[in-house]
Amino acid sequence: MKKTTTSLSRPPRIAISLELDQGFKRHQESYAGCQQYADTAGWHCTIEPAIDRVLMGGGGHIPFDGILARATPEIATAAKKKNIPLVNIWLNSPVQGLPSVFPDFKGAGILAAEHLLARGFRHLAYLGYRSDIDSRLQAEGMRKVTRRENCNLTTHRFSRTSMEGPARGWQPFVNEIQSWIESWQLPIGVLVCNDVFCRYLIDICRSKGLHVSQEVAIIGTYNESEICSAPPPSLTSIDMNCSQVGYRAAALLDRLMGGGKPPPDPVMVAPAELLPRQSTDLLATDDPAITKALRFIADNTHEQIRVRDVVTAVNTNRRSLERRFRQSLNRSIADEITRLRLERAKRQMVGTNASMKDVAADSGFRNADHFYKVFNRVEGISPTQFRTERQKVFLKD
Repeated sequence: MKKTTTSLSRPPRIAISLELDQGFKRHQESYAGCQQYADTAGWHCTIEPAIDRVLMGGGGHIPFDGILARATPEIATAAKKKNIPLVNIWLNSPVQGLPSVFPDFKGAGILAAEHLLARGFRHLAYLGYRSDIDSRLQAEGMRKVTRRENCNLTTHRFSRTSMEGPARGWQPFVNEIQSWIESWQLPIGVLVCNDVFCRYLIDICRSKGLHVSQEVAIIGTYNESEICSAPPPSLTSIDMNCSQVGYRAAALLDRLMGGGKPPPDPVMVAPAELLPRQSTDLLATDDPAITKALRFIADNTHEQIRVRDVVTAVNTNRRSLERRFRQSLNRSIADEITRLRLERAKRQMVGTNASMKDVAADSGFRNADHFYKVFNRVEGISPTQFRTERQKVFLKD
């Protein structure tokens, strides 16, 4: 990305107001992205939680050359009055028309729905905030996929305020979720607006006698690592690429400070990836033989199993099982073995520094050469390219 410069003889002074006190990884990542760009651009940045009061209390003095913020009406008003360029990264801001950079929540909904469909789920659900734009867009993304695939989608939206402070709305929230669960057709795959609420949903599902992930598969949003990792089941979640949001917001601010025009629409940053974990381990099917076969494959992807091993585990004949695979999943037994091996390999490549030889061995491939050939054929890029791209955090020049 090309960086612009201002006409200032001193380093530009930038105010960053991102609610870092909340402690969420997504806010920290947004800040890190802003600071990464600032470091290369030679900016002097200051964290200003109350930037609106700083601006309005400074008389005629203009203390900053640009602002990166979760823009409240007060911040937007103060920046406009002082004629200071402002870039907003808060999708749910009540202020419209600001130069903005946001995560692509609709894309996240599409990503989640396609992940669940690939695991055989035909009944999908979405749990999100009632009035928030990001929740609406996630549901729209899921609905786009379910309509295309002629699948079912049920949604439940709740009030954010019911869970704040003393959480007086907690019991009504639980009661509403329990009633919603009673309307589900199982097995079902659910996308949730954030990772914390996945934990709430898991507890409520257990209170209803449902098992995650055998009956309910759950995907979270933001990939808050501590919340996703423990307790079991670990949470499949979508990395919303917030570092990149911060970086591109800073790049846009640089352009505006240099006299450039704001883009006509918000800049949307695609999710970095969906990270599969235990909460979506199951592949859903109504056929008990297919379920048994899928579980055997999933449990043995680290071994060099073949189609005949799957057939033996299910105790049926190959022709019959192949036909049922095609009917249920629209792919062959061999395709499913390869798919799960590659998913295991991807997790190893992104989450560890293991050599490609070790990744290949741990994922059931004969050797590294066989792994490279299969990965290239299925994914269209080499394993090395895949690892490099997934481990990038910031846009490069």
